[in-house]
Amino acid sequence: MMVHIYKDTSELLSGLAAFFVKSAREAIENHGQFNVALSGGNSPKKLYELLASEEFRQQVAWDKVYFFFGDERYVPADDPENNARMAREAMFAPLHIPEAQIFKVDTMLPPEQAAETYEKRLNGHFNGNPARFDLILLGLGDDAHTASLFPGTPVLQEQAASVKAVFLESKQVYRISLTAPLINQAKDVAFLVYGAGKANAVQQVLEGERNITKYPAQLVQPQQGDVHWFLDEAAAALLRNK
Repeated sequence: MMVHIYKDTSELLSGLAAFFVKSAREAIENHGQFNVALSGGNSPKKLYELLASEEFRQQVAWDKVYFFFGDERYVPADDPENNARMAREAMFAPLHIPEAQIFKVDTMLPPEQAAETYEKRLNGHFNGNPARFDLILLGLGDDAHTASLFPGTPVLQEQAASVKAVFLESKQVYRISLTAPLINQAKDVAFLVYGAGKANAVQQVLEGERNITKYPAQLVQPQQGDVHWFLDEAAAALLRNK
């Protein structure tokens, strides 16, 4: 595990964008394509906009990049809360990424079927081999959840590298999520976390007791890869070991 701490959000985003570029170039050089799973929510939007900016857009062979999602809200594709819609507006459209390179969750299907169909699409892309992403981008919730792996949910006990529909009792909504074993097949996992509001969750996940039911992000431990934490000073403020 590697922890990268930056002075502020601007430096943090630039650091992670540079890491994204490095990962993409290495993957394309090694096996001709870059398979990346994106995170949703507010935090990564600025990263995607930066990658699509003049500063970074020429640094990646975008025609060799295939985009997936670590999780998706079970809302229509045109809903403002839809992760794929956010990524399209922030990055796909400005970079003119073809639809054939974007693997979105079909939320028109019933939740379980949406998860099953997405898993089949992943397996198809990886030609039946274990779905090993070159990079998975993740965020961290105030409650220490990541992707749609929330505290106390049954999906935390899932042993298969798969895609599951997750029902959140507290919100009465579904999410579609990669399971922890699937995330842990990745070459690299990068958490993007910033702001003082995340400091407690960061400290609990990285330095607290091992308790995956309370702190699901502790499940992320790639088997043959690395996990990187990209933090600003505010999010890292409570860490004892920096």
